[in-house]
Amino acid sequence: MANLPGALDFAKTEEEICAKWAEEETFKKQDSLSIDRGDEEFTFYDGPPFATGLPHYGHILAGTIKDVVTRYACQTGHHVTRRAGWDCHGLPVEYEIDQKLNITHRDQVLEMGVDKYNDTCRGIVTRYTKEWEKTVTRLGRWVDFENDYKTMDPTFMESVWWVFKELFRKDLVYQGYKVMPFSTACGTPLSNFEAGLNYKDVRDPAVVVSFPMKDDEGASFVAWTTTPWTLPSNIALCVHPAMEYVKILDKKAEKRYVLAKSRLAQLFPIMNNKKKWKPKMADDLYAIEATYLGSDLVGKKYQPVFDYFASGEGSEEYFRILSDKYVTDDAGTGIVHQAPAFGEDDYRVCLAHGVIKKGQDLPCPVDSNGLFTADVPEVKGLHVKKADDTLIKLIKESGRLVNKDNLDHSYPFCWRSDTPLIYKAVPSWFIKVEDIRDKIVENNKKTYWVPNAVKEGRFHSWLVDARDWAVSRNRFWGTPIPIWCSEDMEEVICIGSVEELFELSGVRVTDLHKDVVDEITIPSKKNPGTVLRRVDEVFDCWFESGSMPYASKHYPFENKEEFEGGFPADFIAEGLDQTRGWFYTLMVLSTALFDKPAFKNLIVNGLVLAGDGKKMSKRLKNYPDPNVVISKYGADALRMYLINSPVVRAESLKFQESGVLGVVKEVFLPLYNAFRFFVQNMERWESDKGANFVPAMEMVKATENPTDVWISAATQGLIKFVHEEMTAYRLYTVMPALVRFVTQLTNWYVRLNRDRLKGLEGGDGEAETGLQVLYHVLLDVTILMAPFTPFITEYFYQHLRKFQPSYSEAGEGGSSNPVMPGKSDSVHFLTLPAYDESRLNENAVEAMEALQVIVENGRNVREKRKISLRTPVKCVTVIMRNPSAHVVDSINGPLKGYILSELNAWDLVIVPEEKEHEWV
Repeated sequence: MANLPGALDFAKTEEEICAKWAEEETFKKQDSLSIDRGDEEFTFYDGPPFATGLPHYGHILAGTIKDVVTRYACQTGHHVTRRAGWDCHGLPVEYEIDQKLNITHRDQVLEMGVDKYNDTCRGIVTRYTKEWEKTVTRLGRWVDFENDYKTMDPTFMESVWWVFKELFRKDLVYQGYKVMPFSTACGTPLSNFEAGLNYKDVRDPAVVVSFPMKDDEGASFVAWTTTPWTLPSNIALCVHPAMEYVKILDKKAEKRYVLAKSRLAQLFPIMNNKKKWKPKMADDLYAIEATYLGSDLVGKKYQPVFDYFASGEGSEEYFRILSDKYVTDDAGTGIVHQAPAFGEDDYRVCLAHGVIKKGQDLPCPVDSNGLFTADVPEVKGLHVKKADDTLIKLIKESGRLVNKDNLDHSYPFCWRSDTPLIYKAVPSWFIKVEDIRDKIVENNKKTYWVPNAVKEGRFHSWLVDARDWAVSRNRFWGTPIPIWCSEDMEEVICIGSVEELFELSGVRVTDLHKDVVDEITIPSKKNPGTVLRRVDEVFDCWFESGSMPYASKHYPFENKEEFEGGFPADFIAEGLDQTRGWFYTLMVLSTALFDKPAFKNLIVNGLVLAGDGKKMSKRLKNYPDPNVVISKYGADALRMYLINSPVVRAESLKFQESGVLGVVKEVFLPLYNAFRFFVQNMERWESDKGANFVPAMEMVKATENPTDVWISAATQGLIKFVHEEMTAYRLYTVMPALVRFVTQLTNWYVRLNRDRLKGLEGGDGEAETGLQVLYHVLLDVTILMAPFTPFITEYFYQHLRKFQPSYSEAGEGGSSNPVMPGKSDSVHFLTLPAYDESRLNENAVEAMEALQVIVENGRNVREKRKISLRTPVKCVTVIMRNPSAHVVDSINGPLKGYILSELNAWDLVIVPEEKEHEWV
């Protein structure tokens, strides 16, 4: 061991340890040891990522948190199953394939063949799994990649069917025609929580358009909209029943308009300028000719801007004034144009007033890709957002454009394609979340979150306003919704298993994807001679990830007892963005199925941003490659940097490579130097004594050296603190404590005892005592830090274990129970140390804190007076604020020599309290 390098290459050492773990199957052995002992099960759910891209810092952060907690659980008497999982279905995969094959319309997939399209999707979903495995393993995270699960596995998909069948059986499923967030790039509706994942600031055209009144020639209603592309579908206008409206004469335009009195500023913007606007100026702009309540206007007819739908089915009910209290006067004109195909409130209001009927086709000239159809020939084939300019031009030419402006506002974008969403009426299958909303809120109260503010704030607010969840997608690569029905929907069957499908159809399948099951029909029981066919839609991939606790175990078809014994999960962790994603879907489905939360404990991490505070971007290259950072500084340094930052409190972190380097310089190098110093002096002591160094706890407990007593007490206090905080899942308090302790050990204990440990002060007896203390501290801290920094602790342990008497058993028993330091082949096999209450000593810790303050202040005074530390001073005078008697005794007694040595002083005087006034 004398050949320990002067400077350790941490990254290279980690790679060697990785190779050793792989060769010796250390992870598998740890798992086997735990199973053999019958350790209590600790259930952990790992949310499945998409493997269509490489892991980034967000994944590395969440993965590190998961690894720390599960390693800690394993080293405190628990068995943890840690299976890798992959999200294989849904928009992320299909969108990439559509880009690759230049698919812009659903019909192109049907022409290609759903089977070929799905095979193409299947071909890329595991493209990067090996890269993921390499990065995750190199990070030091232990996960079982051999027994992974995939959401495209037939067993997983079958359990998803079971989940849906259970909800169907409980009458929590319905088909509805609702206006929903719609991704035109992906050609599918999104759920409300998906729509909230990606808001951006945009500039949209804002127009005020006139609608001539049929019973008052020369007067027009005026409405404001930021979506001019919806005006061809306008079939009604809506006012607030209790709001005051006026008919005015616009003196400059010489036209009469009807709008809310409180919204005149929409036509005359100068009214918004408080400095320039004077009420008397109104006489030059307009004259009020009539006043109405909104309710007075209900039923009045008007002329539409466009007449594309003026003569269709049900059009006799179109183009009239409706009222509803959702209309506000905080923007616009107080009159809202209604296009029920593109607005949730529009649809609701028009339905309530009989303008449209359930089941009736709506005026909707836009296809599933957001392109105008032949119903509006002037913009046929144009995307709705690109059609605005043409439509505004048409409106202006018809004399109906009152004014035009631009509006800067926050707008939802598709989380996958990064394109603007629209709102569109589509038929979908829904889960009745609103029916069980109160239960979901109550189940959330049973969970423990770190930080709690996310649970009580952001997540709770989302739950109390939760809407019914649209789980169907008009796509191809996903788990098919298992509903077979007749054409008129009078006969509907929900299938919950492969066996049930076989019993009803006579067809046994091994693949449940759309291209396979769509060919299967079920004989009708109500109308013999006819068949039931599967509905067209597939599940939203969020429904699959929310089903992960059940589907990853193929519950209830297999592992029934194992699942039920470990549900809810003890622990999950993901990023803040999952409050509206995975956390939400887990909670909804577990409540619907079992009226329980899906998890007990949750750590929410914040976002890792680029150093400039912007989102990390491959295009901008504004962050260093994670693999390069690991290869330069090591995974332990990256792990400690991330979990010793605000990001584990759900705050944002501006990633700085210099911060990772800082961990190496400020933590690992000093710790390694202290370790190497111990080894060198232990070997010197062995050489001088002609005997082997054998750890002796009795010497540690018997020492009266004040620094020995202090560092032992501090170590036991650290062990106690780590267990308390890890039990509460507060990683953000643990890491600072570990870093502070390393500083205390290296900067104070080792430095104060350097000559003693070398045998230059107090003889070999004192040297042995100091080395015994340092050995036990290093061993305890090495084992304690193992879940956090798995590599450097493994390196230290492999050297420290050789001094243990049980090391002689390592040859045959290194991977057997019972585990113990020395015998056991890996630090990760060991149980974390429990604190020894008899060695806790608050008095010693407090006295040492006083010593450090005195020394640091003394150095500052020397520096200010420009007195070199080499120049001795006669006396150091110390004034202490209300010191404890034991602190004064320690400073005047056993610690005095250390202070005099550190400050190069001849004497030390503590000013008594009654004489403080002479000095202060």
